[in-house]
Amino acid sequence: MTSPAPTASRHARSTALAVAGIADLIAICVFVAIGRRNHDEAGSFAGFLTTLWPFLAGAAFGWCITVVATGRRFAPNALVPTGVVVWVSAVVVGMILRVVSGQGTATSFVIVATLATGVLLLGWRAIAALSSRR
Repeated sequence: MTSPAPTASRHARSTALAVAGIADLIAICVFVAIGRRNHDEAGSFAGFLTTLWPFLAGAAFGWCITVVATGRRFAPNALVPTGVVVWVSAVVVGMILRVVSGQGTATSFVIVATLATGVLLLGWRAIAALSSRR
């Protein structure tokens, strides 16, 4: 007979994974939406998806790296290492995929993308960490 504690623990872990994944998805969507709006490109959903996919693929790559590196200790809402690895992967892999797919990677865009995704991907994790301490 199993005790209820492991089941509750697994449920909490599954919930944390889902919330973190959705929060990262939202963060990257917000970055893309703001960027496209600032460049008067907000009207095209296909354009939105074209801009979005490299960064989502990069973030997913970061999740995979972190899961493999941390194993059972994987904490999806942790600022370090998960947040940092997802952020750096979203930018680096995202920019590589943009080059491969013929999208732009102007220096100013790389800088803005790095800063904005950092604020968004690390920001929600920092807020979650602060609120959990209270």
